[in-house]
Amino acid sequence: MELPEFPPGLSARVELTVTDADTAQALGSGDVPVLATPRVLALAEAATVAATARHLPGGLTTVGVRAEISHLAPTPVGRQVHALATLGKAEGRKLHFEVVVRQGETLVAEVLVERMMLDRQRFIEKAIS
Repeated sequence: MELPEFPPGLSARVELTVTDADTAQALGSGDVPVLATPRVLALAEAATVAATARHLPGGLTTVGVRAEISHLAPTPVGRQVHALATLGKAEGRKLHFEVVVRQGETLVAEVLVERMMLDRQRFIEKAIS
């Protein structure tokens, strides 16, 4: 499998307007009506996927294998947040991202995400066998 080279600094940004479905109450991670930590993680991963998507040749994909999250500030329903993922380093098949989630100027979360490049079809076959 020929691996593409990903330069450090590769980045992508994704946005989310928080809805009731994104809250800790809805996702079962708490009982407050603010952006849930699992949804913050999903947003961070979406940003890492967006950063690599244009650069992956056909047949390859990335999957999340490790994440470390610091959820620092609450975000109420109706507010918009954005996640900016930046590739810190690539080590063979491993990609190490730093993701910052903000609501305006407020730092909502910092997330470290490790993704692994792999053959999409083999991964799917292994998962269903």
